[in-house]
Amino acid sequence: MPPRKDPDASANVPSFYGAELRYRRELAGLTLEQLAEGSFRGVPFLSQIERAERRMPLDLARHVDKVLRTDGFFERRCEDARRARQSGHAEYFADVAEMEQHAETIEDWAPMLVPGLLQTAAYARAIVRAAMPRASDEEVEEKVNARMERAKIFGSENPPKFWAVLEESLIRRPALPDERMKELLQHIAQVVRSTHSILQIVPQTTGVHPFMMGMTRFMTFPDAPPVVYTESLHSGQLIDDPALVKQYRESYDLLRAAALPPEASLAIIEAAAEDYRDGKHRD
Repeated sequence: MPPRKDPDASANVPSFYGAELRYRRELAGLTLEQLAEGSFRGVPFLSQIERAERRMPLDLARHVDKVLRTDGFFERRCEDARRARQSGHAEYFADVAEMEQHAETIEDWAPMLVPGLLQTAAYARAIVRAAMPRASDEEVEEKVNARMERAKIFGSENPPKFWAVLEESLIRRPALPDERMKELLQHIAQVVRSTHSILQIVPQTTGVHPFMMGMTRFMTFPDAPPVVYTESLHSGQLIDDPALVKQYRESYDLLRAAALPPEASLAIIEAAAEDYRDGKHRD
């Protein structure tokens, strides 16, 4: 059995929250199974909260307070943990941003936008500004910086294995001036090659395919079950039900089979970058 990983309670609010939950649970002499009983949440979910990898939802905080007789302590701290975890991200994405720090593999399907881990600051700024036209410059930069910060996982001690499938229209749509689009595409290719990641393109000529819907992400972990994250305008959903995760997995595998091979896909990215440099995309 691997040694138990205790969170550093001084690191941030979620870490304090997770460490306190473990302390109170063990003080009460309860196992994770016993604490989870009657909560409609699984043991892996509670374990991830104790390791500061997931946010405790309000319904579970109330359950924990009742079982551990903590007089509303965890319910009151839910809002503190929520604010601490956002760090420039939309609330619905806060858990995902935290979980990707611990992921073993990350697989993205991107039909509309370049995945956050592959974005440049200029692209992120344009996307955020388009979605939030009335936001202040400070608000926009906070979100851009948060997105750029996420890419640092590729330089971590144990970086995740990354695989992205992109719709070809993403690289053909001039979301930025030509020079910036060239930089974006060169950046994507550079990140993929330098991190030994895998990228595939679904050609524009493809008719129907198994995943004709919004952005979807799969994450696996060394010590927790896999999850799926889906996103649409102004909302996102984390899915950890094993049966649903399996269904999404099968659809994603079919999508990858419909996409171009990795080297051919990178060649398209690099050729498109040259077209933006030379202005040929307008022909």
